[in-house]
Amino acid sequence: MDEIIVFQQAGSGDVKVNGIRQYGRDLIISRIFDLPGCLPDFIDDPAAYFQEDFSGDLVISFLSHPDLLDYLALLCRQKNIPLIASGKKNGSAITPFTCCSLGRLPGLGRYGEQFGVPEYEVDVRENVITAIRVKRGASCGASWEVIPRLVGLPTAEALACIAREVQYLCAADPSNFDPITGKSALHVAGKVHAAALEKALSG
Repeated sequence: MDEIIVFQQAGSGDVKVNGIRQYGRDLIISRIFDLPGCLPDFIDDPAAYFQEDFSGDLVISFLSHPDLLDYLALLCRQKNIPLIASGKKNGSAITPFTCCSLGRLPGLGRYGEQFGVPEYEVDVRENVITAIRVKRGASCGASWEVIPRLVGLPTAEALACIAREVQYLCAADPSNFDPITGKSALHVAGKVHAAALEKALSG
């Protein structure tokens, strides 16, 4: 059983936590540190927010404040615990653009095997999708929750609509665009799921 520690602000990781608990196997979220949501722009002493000790196999951060994330990254480095902070920028953390664009990286244990860039197995009969199984998916649960919207559709129709359907389910902020790349987390989520379905159908 792999132990996951979660850091969030004002419940910011609740959707992902619920997804991991519902769809994860041999994983336990052993601690959730819920820090305040309303904080000053600059935090002089971030250590004041991290007075309780923690240990585990993996830390997942949903902290939005950069000073808190920087300090958490320092703690994780000292403890030799991998830190995932999707959508953030930090040189000491693993920072995929979205939770569903996390690649298969070493050292992430059962979480890395089960969550990240989606992978599907698909059954097709007479060009209609009859079943879909998730081998790996988004921690928000969208990879699983989209399945009922696709089963029973012709393959071409499913390929045409999966990105849109995932975007309806995605927990990402639709207004959150990266100013450098121009990419939105919502659009990336749709694209990686569409690519996963296309790969499963062609395989």
